[in-house]
Parts: sequence; structure tokens; C-alpha cells
Amino acid sequence: MKLYKTISVILHPIVVPTIGVILYFLLIPTYLNSNQKLVLLSLVFITTYIIPLLILILFKKIKLIKTFNAHSIRERKIPVAMMVVLFYLLGNTLFRISNIDDLRLLFYATCGALFLVYLLFFFNLKTSIHLISMGITTGFFMVLGAKYGYPFPVTVIITIILAGIVANARLHLKAHSALEVYLGYFVGFFSPFAIYYFL
Repeated sequence: MKLYKTISVILHPIVVPTIGVILYFLLIPTYLNSNQKLVLLSLVFITTYIIPLLILILFKKIKLIKTFNAHSIRERKIPVAMMVVLFYLLGNTLFRISNIDDLRLLFYATCGALFLVYLLFFFNLKTSIHLISMGITTGFFMVLGAKYGYPFPVTVIITIILAGIVANARLHLKAHSALEVYLGYFVGFFSPFAIYYFL
């Protein structure tokens, strides 16, 4: 159980966006210098990690959630709604910066996927956000592969393997049903394609 919990923490949804941006800067040539990349990475880290973490701490303090995992649908509604807004605002901020349209795609896709997660709450489905983040990462780099004419095979294969490991961990921890895990991955995976098509 400790191994599965460790996997869930290392590849937590609030960590994955920062990892995705680091991979993006490593794999995709940009006109940004090192300082600009650091500023953008800091912005992403603060928006997708620090702020959500502070929100969870606050919600636990005022007893809106019992644990940081927010197990029930009722506990997840407000945090997920706030994350939808945060990712949308981050996408809009990046939209105003030239040469990083790709990152705008990443955060709009995450916003869209989380919005769908929120809608699925009304059908009593607690979609796995861990798997949504892994699916978005895989889909994002596949979209970039189509855009730049290079499929990034190693990155895509590694993200698929990691998604399988995370899915296994979430099922062993009984955090989700198999349906919620699969649904999470496929919602995340198709989100970058949908946003790319519509943008």
C-alpha cells in the first residue's frame, strides 16, 4: 500500500502540469531565453501546485473536506470548480504571450477536461483526476507530434506506461472504480485533440 500511495503522490495531478511544461521546454525549441522559461515555469508551478495546495489546506481547516484526497464527490465539487477557473485563467494568460501557443493548448485542454469531470459528478461518477492528468500529457505530446511532424515516441510511450502504473495504484488503493479510472484517462487523452481542433 505504501508503494501505491507513493506513486499517487509523485504523480499527483497538481504535480503533472509542471512536469509537462518542463518536458515541453526540453523537447520543443522556443524563442524564449532561460529567464523567460523560468518565469513561465514558476507561473505554472504557483498556479497549478501552490494555489491548489493552499486551497486544500484552507478547505481542510474549515472542514469542507475531511482529507487532502477529497474522497467524496461532495468534497470534490468546489476544488474542481476552482481548478477549472485557475486553468482557464492560466490559458488566457499564456494566450497573450507569443511563441507558446502550445502551452495554451495544454491548459485549455485541462480546463475542459476538469469541466467535464464536474458535469460527471451529477451522474455520480468520481472520475479519476490522476488519470485525467496522465491522459492529457499523452494526448498533448501526440498533438505536438502531429503539429511538428515528429511523434516523440519515447515521451508518449513513457507517459502511457506511467498512466498504467498510476491506474493500477488508484485501483489498489480503492480510490476509484475501473470505470472511473478508464474514463479519466480517455477524457484526458482526447481533450488536447478536441481543443486543438476547435482552436
